[in-house]
Amino acid sequence: MEQHDKKLFVLDTNVLLHEPLAIYSFKEHDVIIPMTVLEELDSIKDRKRDVSRDARVAIRALEDILGGPTTPEQILKGVALPTHEEHSEVSGHLSIFPDHQVEFIIGSLPGDNNDNRIINTALHLQKIHFPRTVVLVTKDINMRLKAKGAGIERVEDYRTDQLIDDIRFLAKGFYQFPGDFWQNVDNVSTDRKGRHTVHQVPLEHLGNEHYYLNQYLIDENSDFCGRVASKTENHLEIIDRGRDRLLHHEAWGVKPKNIYQGMALDALLDPDIELIILTGPAGCGKTLLAMAAALELVVERKLYDKVIVTRNTPDIAESIGFLPGTEEEKMAPWLAAITDTLEVLHKNDVNPTGSVNYIMEKANIQFKSINFMRGRSIQNSVVILDECQNLTASQIKTMITRMGEGTKLICSGNLAQIDSTYLTAVTSGLTYIVERFKDFEGSANIYLNGVVRSRLAEFAEEHL
Repeated sequence: MEQHDKKLFVLDTNVLLHEPLAIYSFKEHDVIIPMTVLEELDSIKDRKRDVSRDARVAIRALEDILGGPTTPEQILKGVALPTHEEHSEVSGHLSIFPDHQVEFIIGSLPGDNNDNRIINTALHLQKIHFPRTVVLVTKDINMRLKAKGAGIERVEDYRTDQLIDDIRFLAKGFYQFPGDFWQNVDNVSTDRKGRHTVHQVPLEHLGNEHYYLNQYLIDENSDFCGRVASKTENHLEIIDRGRDRLLHHEAWGVKPKNIYQGMALDALLDPDIELIILTGPAGCGKTLLAMAAALELVVERKLYDKVIVTRNTPDIAESIGFLPGTEEEKMAPWLAAITDTLEVLHKNDVNPTGSVNYIMEKANIQFKSINFMRGRSIQNSVVILDECQNLTASQIKTMITRMGEGTKLICSGNLAQIDSTYLTAVTSGLTYIVERFKDFEGSANIYLNGVVRSRLAEFAEEHL
């Protein structure tokens, strides 16, 4: 490739915090890290927060390439990026730009702010490297607007980990056929496998939809409901579940209020499905179903030993400060949704408070902080990861890789309620795992369509 065809990507700090190994994501193009970015990483790496780990990983990745025998001149000119195991196509160069030493062009933004210094760096590089394309990459929306206004021709979000362009295309976990399913198919071969009735349906009768494992299939006019067991080039093998059968599922006294909850409960109670992803609007029953299924599996069916509930702890409004007590007591304010759910499940008992305390001990329910999950190996447990729309792809990967033998992980979240600064619905870790685990035989994903909490919540979800 000609030199002027190679782009220059200038990375902002938040890109390296979002994806510490982002320097390997630009294939044959060159990557420049302004000195200001290194200063920001240095100020973040020692904080007592999870983001500090990402800062340290990014710094170590830079040191692996630029450390050792390289000279200052080579670092300024650019050091060849080594081939990375997950990025075999990389062939560009990495360099550090000393932006604190440069007299920037007249008309640039005031240099008393780190964002402005990085924008000024990109402006300077755009001028001296013309006609090469210089691209400023940042996840900060306001910084992208400022950079455009300052005269940078190419400003982009970091989208390498973005699997879909529009959240409307996110897999829902089910497909609804128009009309009656059986009126549209023929040449169906039906067999009995154990306690399941299995249909083999030719794909040519099912339209152009992309089907994946454990996807539920329903229709509008009949009681048909099936789950994809396997697929070949020509046929789809569908386990007949039956709409009525799903609606009569029960877990810890909870019955589905609609077919979507029925499909979710069917997956939650299936011991062969190790990862269940529940998405949907506020009030659709994600946490209630997850908790009811967990209690059913641990206490009634005795398939697992304990329930572990965890979530990250972003400051939605103001920080609540340092809390006294054990890890469980400190996590209690963040996991009030779980304790609320336990109270709902036992509201008709003679002594609801006593029942909740008894069940928390009987089911060995543990509240854990996601910050202390790294390095653990969780065996024979039901793990509920709540509000995971606020996690990045790397954070969710850290959680999933903690799961050991005999553990079921339930991830739930609402992509309309993202509180994380640099995450959007299409870059959330929740979206990432929905797309990545579509064809994994041990996972199921259900979008819980419809608000069942109350008519007030339903009206608010639709009109506010």
